[in-house]
Amino acid sequence: QVQLVESGGGLVQTGGSLRLSCAASGSLASMLAMGWYRQTPGKQRELVAEITYGDVTNYADSVKGRFTISRDNAKNTVYLQMNSLKPEDTAVYSCKFQAPFRAYWGQGTQVTVSS
Repeated sequence: QVQLVESGGGLVQTGGSLRLSCAASGSLASMLAMGWYRQTPGKQRELVAEITYGDVTNYADSVKGRFTISRDNAKNTVYLQMNSLKPEDTAVYSCKFQAPFRAYWGQGTQVTVSS
């Protein structure tokens, strides 16, 4: 089993920055990739950024150049640095741990960007 706890969400003005953290614990040897997803009411959850076991990263087009995903292996933590935030970035952001046969999800953290 894998447990994921997100933190770092909050309220920020347009153009501001936030840093999200996802602390992982449990059986972590099976990790293939970790990622950040976001979801707003009435929309499907969408990929924001991911980082593989081999440190290959992938970003949604809407956040390229503004968001950066990184990992601290010593702390078993994945981060999402969000800069130049826009109101359309407002969503619940969830951390995902991808294992070979299933994915694990955190509870999510709210990010709200005001004009």
